[in-house]
Amino acid sequence: MKLTIENLKTLGAFTGRPVEREIEWQQGENTFKATVFIRPMGYQTATSDIMATVGKIDGIAGRIAASVCDEEGKPVFTIGDITGEADPDRGPLDGALTVALLLAIQDVNDLGKATSSPKKTNSGVS
Repeated sequence: MKLTIENLKTLGAFTGRPVEREIEWQQGENTFKATVFIRPMGYQTATSDIMATVGKIDGIAGRIAASVCDEEGKPVFTIGDITGEADPDRGPLDGALTVALLLAIQDVNDLGKATSSPKKTNSGVS
């Protein structure tokens, strides 16, 4: 196969539109629900993961910033929004909200999905 844009489109090698998810998190006594859009892992996530590997950015904040977007796929957060560096008075993103976003990212990308391993066969030797 030749590596062309058309062949890659046919194979589904592009991430496509963001996926809508509902999230829920608790802050103190209050429970909140929100609709979020998650970009399936692609170029932005790979770039963020590489930068985290070499210590240039926070990996979790990078994953959230690369994945959470609006309906058109534009980022909602910067890494600084998540870590609190963008506005020290506001501080970092709430921990429970962070976990809810990570679970939505996991859900969209099937991260950690268990794959069935081949069944072991008995050799008949005791």
